[in-house]
Amino acid sequence: MVNIDKLRKTVRETVAREDIKYVVGYEKGTYGFQVSPCFAFTPEDADKFIFSPLCVNNLVVYPMLEEKLPLPKGEKEDTRKIGIIVKGCDSKAAVQIIQERGMKREHVVLIGVPCTGVIDPRKIRAKFPHQMKNVEVKEEEKFVFTIDGTTHKVPKEELMFDKCKHCENPTPVLYDVLVGDEIESTKKEDYETVKAFEKKPLREKWDHWRKQFDRCIRCYACRNVCPMCYCKKCMVDQLSPQWVRRSVNLSENTVWNIMRAYHLAGRCIGCGECERACPMGIPLTDLNKKIQRDVKEMFNYSPGLNVQEKALLVAFNPQDPEEFIL
Repeated sequence: MVNIDKLRKTVRETVAREDIKYVVGYEKGTYGFQVSPCFAFTPEDADKFIFSPLCVNNLVVYPMLEEKLPLPKGEKEDTRKIGIIVKGCDSKAAVQIIQERGMKREHVVLIGVPCTGVIDPRKIRAKFPHQMKNVEVKEEEKFVFTIDGTTHKVPKEELMFDKCKHCENPTPVLYDVLVGDEIESTKKEDYETVKAFEKKPLREKWDHWRKQFDRCIRCYACRNVCPMCYCKKCMVDQLSPQWVRRSVNLSENTVWNIMRAYHLAGRCIGCGECERACPMGIPLTDLNKKIQRDVKEMFNYSPGLNVQEKALLVAFNPQDPEEFIL
């Protein structure tokens, strides 16, 4: 567990610097198992910061939204740095964006927190439904909840995000300050779900995704929550040319979801925020993980690991055998 006092002290010291605009982190939500992102603009704001297994949001998305250019007319750019609390998967998003020059390394201060896994909101709500009072959780050998005076101990594997069960980077890969001790990874992404799905007949595969895409309501929550979706104007918002029609039907939904998956090829760092935010429960991680596995096998490339490395789609290797090209 992260020491909360040390975390708040770090945030307090960071936001007190003259070159820092704000620090984005986590605070208690208003009900149930809710934890909300929050901002510290003053040292006093740090007193509300927390970190627990309920802190699921990838906060790297906030600077990409809040600091997005162009500025409103007459407003001058604030060049102060942004502080961000990052878990392992969050830090990979920061690395990838820096690789792509979406933001500069010197414009952010990353406060790293080692993470052994966060709780899937859908799983916890199914386990303890209709919880309106704010609930806290402690991390021991199991997740420990105190609800209405009763203590509940639940095995981590039962409530943890599936992505956390294969996390290879429990310690942030990039940080300025680390709050806590580094954690050695003992897990490995085996892509077993991808391999199992690939063995199914083509018709069965399409039937599966047809049912999923047919449920899509095109709310674009997946895009809005994704730290890698920071284009100035998304292709679905363009009218000339119009890449995707506004109609919510199977055809247009399929185009949208597949185009977005390809847009993330060599870029998706597997934080799972798209699937968490999807109100229809579409398994978007399965789609992204398939492309992630192919990129790893074809190009020996995993996104978000080395800030000095070139992003996949801007790299050129004259020795590339190109065996995958028909």
